[in-house]
Formats: sequence, structure tokens, C-alpha cells
Amino acid sequence: NNQEVKQETNQEAKEFWGMDELNYSMLMHLSQFAGYIVPFGGLAMPLVMWLTNNKNSETVDSHGKNIMNWIISMVIYVIASFILSFVFIGFITMIAVAILAIVFPIIGAVKANKGEIWKYPLSIPFIK
Repeated sequence: NNQEVKQETNQEAKEFWGMDELNYSMLMHLSQFAGYIVPFGGLAMPLVMWLTNNKNSETVDSHGKNIMNWIISMVIYVIASFILSFVFIGFITMIAVAILAIVFPIIGAVKANKGEIWKYPLSIPFIK
């Protein structure tokens, strides 16, 4: 009986790039910080991670869609903030977006590590 449970657990455990599904999903969220090291790395890394494994796991696909929707939304918010900076309010919104760009991926990573799929607040669902 224990062997059956162990076999079922092994069959369900999927690996991506040498990591289990939870760690891979967590890393997808944290890979957004690659943009602080390499230009456009915060877009390229989660995009590559999502596109290489979205067909193999619904969990990876859901996390990837949430991350991409947030990144696209964030770019829109930054552009709007830049335009609004001519009337001062844009500086405040730009600071808010910058803070959210740090906080949201961390929350997403923690939730992903717990096995939860978290939709980023304020993200526009472009990819469904």
C-alpha cells in the first residue's frame, strides 16, 4: 500500500529544468528581478520559462499567464505614469508601480511555493 502511494506521488511529481513544479513556479515569479541585472531580463526570463513548459503543466501555464499579464499591465502603468508626470501625479504613481514591481513577484513566489496560483492585483487579463 505504501508503495502504491509512493508510485502515485512520483508519477504526479513533474520536473522542469531540474526543479519540481512548485520551485519552478516560484522561480518564474522571482525571475522578474532579472531585469535589475540584465536589460529586459525581467521580461525574457519568465517568458522563456513559461513558453518552454506551458504545455507540460497547467500550473506552470497559469503562473506564466499571471506573470505576463502583470508585466504587460506594469508597462502600461509606467507609460501612463510618465505621461501623468507632467502634472506631477505621475511621479507618485511611478513610485507606486515601482514598489508593486518588487512586492507582487515576492508574494507570487511565496504563494507559488505553497502550491497556490495567485493572480496579481491590478493586472489586466490580456492572456487568458
